[in-house]
Formats: sequence, structure tokens, C-alpha cells
Amino acid sequence: MVRKQPDPRERFVVILVRPESVENIGLAARAMKNTGFRHLRVVGRSKVEIACPRTAVHAKDILKEASFYSELASATADLNLVFASTAKPRQNYSVLPLDEAVSKMFSFLPEARIGLLFGNERTGLTSTELAASNFRWTIPQASRQPSYNLAAAVLITLFEVFRRLPAQGVLVGSSTREVPLPRNDQEQCIRLIIQKLEEREFIHPTNRRHTTQMLHDLLGRLAMTDRDRKLLLAMFSHAGPKE
Repeated sequence: MVRKQPDPRERFVVILVRPESVENIGLAARAMKNTGFRHLRVVGRSKVEIACPRTAVHAKDILKEASFYSELASATADLNLVFASTAKPRQNYSVLPLDEAVSKMFSFLPEARIGLLFGNERTGLTSTELAASNFRWTIPQASRQPSYNLAAAVLITLFEVFRRLPAQGVLVGSSTREVPLPRNDQEQCIRLIIQKLEEREFIHPTNRRHTTQMLHDLLGRLAMTDRDRKLLLAMFSHAGPKE
């Protein structure tokens, strides 16, 4: 008997953060349906608010099964990796082109659950929201054009992931590392490290914003495993108080 392989798209979760347009939410659901993805999470809107937009052609089931959150941290807590879309360069966060970001997604073991984070249509993701991600990506475009529409960005991204799926339906990561910790555990570790650095006065009021963003970028890209966390916490726990 041939055992059916799980659909590799099941590991991906689309997360829309503070979307303004109900029509865009419907179009994003349609893009998911077009490419075979089905897990949708929405931050900052309620299920009642987005009930059955006409743009969700043949994708009402995705909206019906979507999950809704009042804050981003809750929407990413159980995911192992979060990739965030941004339309512009960020001073303290590294940004990958879309094709490199998708290659990075495929480098992790199949058990790792991956969130794809998209921001508000007008403002995109804030620096604080970017801190909730491990990696950031941008979609190439003509330099004089405005950023992509939210639904268009979702469709382009999902199509790029969709076309990379192995023909046999099995997604095998090339990494030999263990699966990263859930984002909630990663962020807790980062907060403890920042706290230790504040106690040492390495982080102080004049550099706090810049340094904490760089730490979120650096430690996020580590895709922290349980082994990484133990080492990092041991290192910072043994650092003595400032003389």
C-alpha cells in the first residue's frame, strides 16, 4: 500500500496584519485558493467584519476557516519561522529578494511551520511588527512604481512558493538542523537577552531602538533551536554584573 504524502503547503500560514480593505482580504483568500494554500490568519479585524466579501471567488471556505487575532504575537506564537514582506529597505533589518527568501523557506525541515506576514495596505509592517519575524523579503518592481497591492503581493509570493514545490509533493529541507523553536519561545529568549544587556548598560536610552532592532534581526535569522537557546541563555546568565 502506498502511503499518501502530506501536502507540503499545509506548513504555510498566511498572516494579514491590520488590513484595511475587506476586498483585499477576499482577494488574498482567492490567491490562496488559486495556489492551494488554505491557512489564513488575520490580525486586527474580526470575522464578522470580513464576512463573505464578493472578491473571495470560490474561496469563501478559506475565510470561513480563517483565524482572527487582536495582536500579532498571538498569531505567530505557534509557528517556527516567520517571513515578513516589506516594500522598502529597513535600516536595522536585513531584507532578501523574494526568490532568495523562498529558497530559505525550503532549506528548513518539513516539520517547521512557516508564517508569511503581510502588512497594512498603506503603511506596511511597522518596525515592531518586523521584529516578530525571522526573515524579511521584498518583491522586485519598477523603481518609480508604488508598492504592490496587498492581494497582489500575496498572490506573487504564494505563486513563487507554489512553483517551487517538488513534483512528487514532498518538501524535504536541505538543512540538517533541528526544527526551530516556536516564535513565542524565540521571542521570550530574545527579550531575556535584551534585559541582560540593559542590566549591563550595553543597551541604554540613546541606543535602545537601534540596538534592539539589530538584535531582533540577528537572533531572528538564527532561527533559534532549543540547543541555540540553551547556549545563548547560558552565555548571558554567566555574564557578571557591570562593575
